[in-house]
Amino acid sequence: MPVGGLAAPARAKRRNRSPAAAVRVVVKASGNGDRGLLEALLSSKLFQEYERAFTEATGLPIALRPVDSWQLPLHGKQNEAPFCALMAERSRACGSCLEVQEKLAKAANGEPATSVCPAGLSDTVVPVRLGERLIGFLQTGQIFRKPPTQQQFERTAQLLAKWGVNMDRAVLRQAYFATRVVPAKQHEAVIKLLSIFAQQLSALSNQILVKQENAEPPIITRAKAFIAENQTESLSLGQVAKAVNSSPFYFCKLFKKATGINFTDYLSRIRIERAKNLLLNPNLRVSEIAFEVGFQSLTHFNRVFKHTVGQSPTRYREQLVGR
Repeated sequence: MPVGGLAAPARAKRRNRSPAAAVRVVVKASGNGDRGLLEALLSSKLFQEYERAFTEATGLPIALRPVDSWQLPLHGKQNEAPFCALMAERSRACGSCLEVQEKLAKAANGEPATSVCPAGLSDTVVPVRLGERLIGFLQTGQIFRKPPTQQQFERTAQLLAKWGVNMDRAVLRQAYFATRVVPAKQHEAVIKLLSIFAQQLSALSNQILVKQENAEPPIITRAKAFIAENQTESLSLGQVAKAVNSSPFYFCKLFKKATGINFTDYLSRIRIERAKNLLLNPNLRVSEIAFEVGFQSLTHFNRVFKHTVGQSPTRYREQLVGR
């Protein structure tokens, strides 16, 4: 991993879970919930197929990591740069990586960001969002954007010696010049690929929240079925509670405990998922879609859509048709 390569502060290690267990995580608006959501994404067929295609097509490593992570996410990945692999084994160089990565994570809070480490290698992160909330980063890099020079290598070797990193110079040089060179135009294309994939992961995150496969009480299963059948109507928590023979107070507490989100947010996400499908039809006006999925106000629909998806319905539709 490059000295100062990609990754952000990480204070928690990923727990080992089976794909099924990962999907059953109750996702909440906390850091722990976001890590659970990322575990579900990592276990998804979508991510695994994209990871394989990306590494084969670009020759670069890729990782999906939490916002807070004190680890080297590209270390041990397929196509890890030889020089970065060497640096990951040296504590002083590794520490420099993590310092630069933390700065990179802060810079990429809203848009993709690229950082050049002290050794001259570049790493890039692309934010992954759930609505307006940042939940993680897609990361790649460990590259030169211009062919390295002997002078660059000499400066790097001197810096490493200053840090007390002692290794065979021939081995170090071979690893350094074996680093992948990705020209600016190709690098821009790589960032575009990651940005498009980040949008797909955002959509999948929302679906996971809606379709959580928790072991849940039968009353919640019945409530979800009732909501699905009547989502276009003006539904209230009291109506749903009555439909499943429960008091509103008890149902409210149980629903939040079982799903990780409150009734109103769950209903909104169900409706927004349907709206996203309807936006594929260019003959439907946004206002028609808003009322079709159950919103009584276009303004409310626009606000909820942006909060959930991270962009307005109009902008979402424009991206779908490639305008």
